[in-house]
Amino acid sequence: MPPSDGDADPLGAWLRAHAHALRTLDPDAEDDADLEPLLDIVGDARVVAIGESMHRVHDFLDLRHRVFRFLHRRAGFTALVMESGLPESRRVDDWIRTGRGRLRDSLREGVSYRFGACQEILDQVTWMRGRTVTGRSAPRFFGMDIPDSAASALPGVLAALELLDEIDPAYSAHARGTLVPLFDYLPEDRSGLAQAAPAIQAHLALPADQRAAITAGIADLCARIRARRREEIAALGGGADAGAAVDLAIRCAESARAADAFLSAMSAGATRTWPPANVRDAWMADTVEWILEREPRIVVAAANGHVQRTPFSAPPFVPDPMTTMGGHLADRLGGDLVVIGTAFGGGEQWLHRPDPEDAPGHSRPFVAPVGPLDPASLDAALSGSGIGDALVDLRRSTPDAAAALDRTTGWHNGDVVQPGSAREAFDAVAFVRRVGPWHTWIDERGLERR
Repeated sequence: MPPSDGDADPLGAWLRAHAHALRTLDPDAEDDADLEPLLDIVGDARVVAIGESMHRVHDFLDLRHRVFRFLHRRAGFTALVMESGLPESRRVDDWIRTGRGRLRDSLREGVSYRFGACQEILDQVTWMRGRTVTGRSAPRFFGMDIPDSAASALPGVLAALELLDEIDPAYSAHARGTLVPLFDYLPEDRSGLAQAAPAIQAHLALPADQRAAITAGIADLCARIRARRREEIAALGGGADAGAAVDLAIRCAESARAADAFLSAMSAGATRTWPPANVRDAWMADTVEWILEREPRIVVAAANGHVQRTPFSAPPFVPDPMTTMGGHLADRLGGDLVVIGTAFGGGEQWLHRPDPEDAPGHSRPFVAPVGPLDPASLDAALSGSGIGDALVDLRRSTPDAAAALDRTTGWHNGDVVQPGSAREAFDAVAFVRRVGPWHTWIDERGLERR
């Protein structure tokens, strides 16, 4: 249908008139008047999910940090929830609240997928610690993902046993003697950028009876720690703090069960005749709801493909559309969820690939230009409008602009277009005209500089 107002580019005209320009992405900028429209976009929602077109991008990390600061100060958002393992994240949250240990160690051990190995996350966590120290507020940090960069259940098991060592020592000793040794299959070297790959391969290579023993041991741990919740709280002296500690340990045990289910689905993948199930995103949605029972308003940060409301597909690698975390949360939270996707106009991306001389699990980083934008993509439409960095409320589009948005075929994930309807997937989009690589301390060999 042709545009009703005679404008050859109704989407561009609408964007130029109604996109909210971002003066800067710098989290330290004192003037945040340009973020005021965000309050209208967010409204009364308790969860704001911010996506990333691709990981390890400086501009998206700074944008997220700036948005969290603003929403924390102006709208009562109290927690940042990252696409990172729940059990590991306790280390970062503890540093924010107490300052114990070295921050770099906390980031290395407490943020999975190596996402913590950068100045941007260090700056954000340092700001959160500063708020705590000065008594102005105490922001919390949570991971919502399955543990060990989605490569094993072990961190969830160990996190639960830390509590049971103190209050249920006989059972903890039993589990440490029977369940924990079953994870000896994991590669000894876990320092590489791609360390998850050999860990998953090692799990897939296990005899079926050993995989079954791991599943049974985790199920027993989860059942026991949940069934004895009252006794465990009493053993810690009772009160709210004891209840919070026990509930976190229970959730960590359940993260192990989710990770085991995620890996078990891979084991069956070669022979199954039934459609796939997105175990990981369902777990993340459940964890967001669990956090929301403890925090009044939260910011959730993950890839566009996790936060979007619509099913995720990425042919030919993910040909069957799968329900996302955002889809589950949209069903459960309704108007309490606002989803902000990201898009970009060009720039450079930080990638990694193995060298023939590298050991298994090791990979070497490199920076490459982002390829040309697909002309039919949302990114190309935003870029072609001539706007700069901006927030765009897709819910306010005119009928002609909405029709033009609906003609876009998807949004970029790096050089690849992920198919989907932007207006169905996102409430708003943050557009960054040019992106660049994160400021990481991972060296040219793919190892973290200490």
